[in-house]
Amino acid sequence: MAEGIYDPERFPENFYRGLVVRLSAADYSGTVRSDSGREYNFKFPFVAVVGAPIGGAAPGFDQLSVGARVAFDVGWNSKGLVVTTLKRL
Repeated sequence: MAEGIYDPERFPENFYRGLVVRLSAADYSGTVRSDSGREYNFKFPFVAVVGAPIGGAAPGFDQLSVGARVAFDVGWNSKGLVVTTLKRL
């Protein structure tokens, strides 16, 4: 990696920072707004929650709440960029 590209203060542990702005228990989905203002969707079982037990329909969904600060990573699917990993702060 070229020097000066990675900023450990903005992206600690290589995660973006943001806030959970929407959760739906009906279909186990939600939205995260990054600190820069962009919104990313997520849907279980296509997102992993760091530290959640394995198994069940939506492992880690109960650890999330609207307004919770999270660290997250994104990936591509057919609908664009989506959250692939969440970590509650």
